Amino acid sequence: MIALIQRVSHANVDVAGKTVGKIDGGLLVLLGVEKDDDEKKCKRLAERVLAYRIFSDSEDKMNLNVQQAGGSLLVVSQFTLAADTKKGNRPGFSYGALPQEAERLYELFNKNCADTGIKVESGEFAADMQVSSTNDGPVTFWLQV
Repeated sequence: MIALIQRVSHANVDVAGKTVGKIDGGLLVLLGVEKDDDEKKCKRLAERVLAYRIFSDSEDKMNLNVQQAGGSLLVVSQFTLAADTKKGNRPGFSYGALPQEAERLYELFNKNCADTGIKVESGEFAADMQVSSTNDGPVTFWLQV
């Protein structure tokens, strides 16, 4: 599983002109699910995302995680993160999980995060989404398990 995380001051995701998820501050999580991903990897990635210390403390050092900083998550499914881009000019998608399994693990990731008490907003799986955000920093990291 792959999470591209961005520290944001705000972010929202729209589907068909309607906002389906919105946060005022925290992490925008673009989530990719690969073929061999399972519940164990899903839980581990959720733990890593929530524990990753990329928010500033009182000394302006990246020492706080999203919960310590009082932030929320906006999780958006992003199958293109699992693309094979090693050669050619067109990505291949053979590394991605089948849609039904990807959706199951996407929902489980959201649940794993929400079960910790953090506010979790989400996009709509497999929808044509428009994602808007203000990257705070900018701070962006790629996490993979």
